[in-house]
Amino acid sequence: MKMISWNVNGLRAAGRKGFLDYLNSCGADLVFIQETKANREQLPGELVQVPNWGVEFHSGKRKGYSGVAVYWRKEPDEVICGLGIEEFDCEGRAIMVRYDKLCVWGNYFPNGGKGPERVDYKLAFYDAMLERMNQQRKAGMEVVVCGDYNTAHHEIDLARPKENRKTSGFLPEERAWVDRYVADGWIDSFRELHPDVTDRYSWWSWRANSRARNVGWRIDYFFVDEALRDRIVAAEIFPHQEGSDHAPVSLELRR
Repeated sequence: MKMISWNVNGLRAAGRKGFLDYLNSCGADLVFIQETKANREQLPGELVQVPNWGVEFHSGKRKGYSGVAVYWRKEPDEVICGLGIEEFDCEGRAIMVRYDKLCVWGNYFPNGGKGPERVDYKLAFYDAMLERMNQQRKAGMEVVVCGDYNTAHHEIDLARPKENRKTSGFLPEERAWVDRYVADGWIDSFRELHPDVTDRYSWWSWRANSRARNVGWRIDYFFVDEALRDRIVAAEIFPHQEGSDHAPVSLELRR
């Protein structure tokens, strides 16, 4: 099974930049989208009724902000929108599909860049998501959690670590939460297969020609339950795919 996660920074804009061509050529079974910035009713029909694909959206109450979606080739056994926690669900940040025991979440983790209260909100989301992941694992599920985590975990995961130590996305308390995921037995699939690779980023600022110079951050991940370690076939980043300030990232699991 091949899965892709992509923060498109606006699905309507991505649609005008060739998103459907990408969707139909990427070879994935599941494609998770973050920052749709639109609900179903605001999208053109071609992004909702896609031949050979099903789709579900989880949008926030605020128009033009946040939102997640998932496209699938095979109908899931179950689709869940949100965590059942209003303070997070009102922003449209989590969606899950289940195939038998395999549960795959696509999340848009909050950005903490607008002040301390948003860092606190972000860390509370990390907490709630980790609790849900662990609950599902204890119930015998096989769990994958992908999306824009909005945190670079280690210095190897961004081009300018020293300059960004006080920047949200690389704050010690944010990185410590990713440490907690790892300590609880969740595996960063890209680092599992590429432990020493540098200069592989998934997000670049629009400013200062950052993408062309590859001054970026790796903040988009597929974390998997350690029980799935031996089933990881491939985990990649596609920095040359245009259409957003983020690159798609992928995971392939042996069924």
